Amino acid sequence: MGKKIQYKQWEYAQTPNQEKIEILRKALNLSEVTATLLVQKGIESYDDAFHFFRDSLEDAHDPFLMDNMATAVERLSRAIHQEEKILFYGDYDVDGTTSVSLFKAFFKKVYPHLECDFYVPDRYTEGYGVSQRGIDIAAEKGISLMITLDCGIRAIAKVDYALTKGIETIICDHHEPGDSLPKAVAVLDPKIPKNKYPFKELSGCGVGFKLLKALCKKERIAQETLYSFLDFVAISSACDIVPIVGENRIFVREGLKNINSNPRIGVKALIEVAGFKNEINVSNLVFGLGPRINAAGRIAHANYAVNLLLSEDETEAFEGAKSVDIKNELRKGYDSQITEEALEIIEQKSEPYYSNVLFKEDWHKGVIGIVASRCIEKYYKPTIILTESNGKATGSARSIKGFDIHKAIAACSHLLEQFGGHMYAAGLTLPLENVPAFRTAFEQVVAAQISTAQLIPILYIDLKINLNQINLKLYELIRQMAPFGPGNMEPAFGSENILVVEVTILKEKHLRLKVSQEGRKETYNAIGFNMIDYLSLVQSGEPLRICYQLNLNEYRGNKTLQLMLKDIQPMEIN
Repeated sequence: MGKKIQYKQWEYAQTPNQEKIEILRKALNLSEVTATLLVQKGIESYDDAFHFFRDSLEDAHDPFLMDNMATAVERLSRAIHQEEKILFYGDYDVDGTTSVSLFKAFFKKVYPHLECDFYVPDRYTEGYGVSQRGIDIAAEKGISLMITLDCGIRAIAKVDYALTKGIETIICDHHEPGDSLPKAVAVLDPKIPKNKYPFKELSGCGVGFKLLKALCKKERIAQETLYSFLDFVAISSACDIVPIVGENRIFVREGLKNINSNPRIGVKALIEVAGFKNEINVSNLVFGLGPRINAAGRIAHANYAVNLLLSEDETEAFEGAKSVDIKNELRKGYDSQITEEALEIIEQKSEPYYSNVLFKEDWHKGVIGIVASRCIEKYYKPTIILTESNGKATGSARSIKGFDIHKAIAACSHLLEQFGGHMYAAGLTLPLENVPAFRTAFEQVVAAQISTAQLIPILYIDLKINLNQINLKLYELIRQMAPFGPGNMEPAFGSENILVVEVTILKEKHLRLKVSQEGRKETYNAIGFNMIDYLSLVQSGEPLRICYQLNLNEYRGNKTLQLMLKDIQPMEIN
């Protein structure tokens, strides 16, 4: 039982200046471990700690600092007072659907008399971004103002087309702009070069929220009215994997409070079908709610997700939640089957290789990006998964740390019809007959550009500690560092000279261990999900090193700390 393990490369965070650790430790009466963790996050004084742990919505930036915001609000305000028909146009992923839901719900509450509609394109017939079909439908409905959400920054031709139909556009986006901008009334995007807005990492929904915040200021609408919709911003920020720092951290934390204290009917229904019983956290949003919202657009149409999020009837919401849950199960079925097939193809390779370009004509287009990521989890190499769609090969690319997959694809552009994306993820379309040539060309490009070191997955660890430094006080302080996510990851620890005292196999794939540290009697509970491949290692009797996060296990009223294992390695790797 158990396959050969590809050991990860452990990379510890840089140890901060000892003097800074000591100053903070004394100022806040902390242990050295907790003081070190905080200094690693740039928290070096009482004031820093106060802002990190106690910042509020009042600490968020003034929305009018964003370039073009005043113009955008002026045009939106005019549309409201002249009772124009407004369209909220969003992308089909979680960020886009929550953005559309935010605007639709806000306008229904504040301006119930206005005619406001929403539009989300079909992933398969229209593709990403603003579509001609969407504009034509808007024109038929008499829309005169369109607000794009989580898309539009590169929609130069489509914004021009909308103008020919008498539709003006306000763009709310957070993606990288091209060399020129669309001729919209106003373009709101913190990533536009030289934009004065201090925080660049908002989600698409976050940018939309800023527009509504500015509208509230201009129209003298109580801020609390808008804050009741922060659950949408929290879900979008968590699921779009933006850094959970600065304003995002404030929005996610406050949005989670809304979800946990008074969830809207649609969100409550999603939580129920996901089976969550405890307090909802970022991980629940990313792995529980997000995939179900996304599944609507992957398997059917994203309108199912928007209608669920906007639902005001409990029975209707629960039916909607069950519907997207079924779609998510379908998505998981496709995902699991295609991943299995893709891994089989990889396992049959005999020659040394640096990349994976896999093609099968009947793979489901809606999950190939997920499958590419799954393949990288198992075989850590730049990966492209291709399927057939409309007589072409179309695919999703995912990369590994430090390798620019977009640049590598661009080097093979002579074989492609179109491609786009960024360093770590991209999409591409090519003639079916070009697939073998592309596979060869891409492999040659990757082989020439990638280093051997890049092909070893990296595990980032905050701190090396002894097991006897773990206690409930440390756990509680770590909890207060939440919400966790990129830029504010949950601390991971490394410990060495670990002895496994007891091993239990759970459901034939998980390991439950009792461990101690050489020279000490205390034992600690540890659990390694999907770590059955490590069974022979933990049964070897040799001293090990482990990487883990802290978790609280509650059973019959008893609370005990357990180590959530991230990796297990021999003390010396051959």
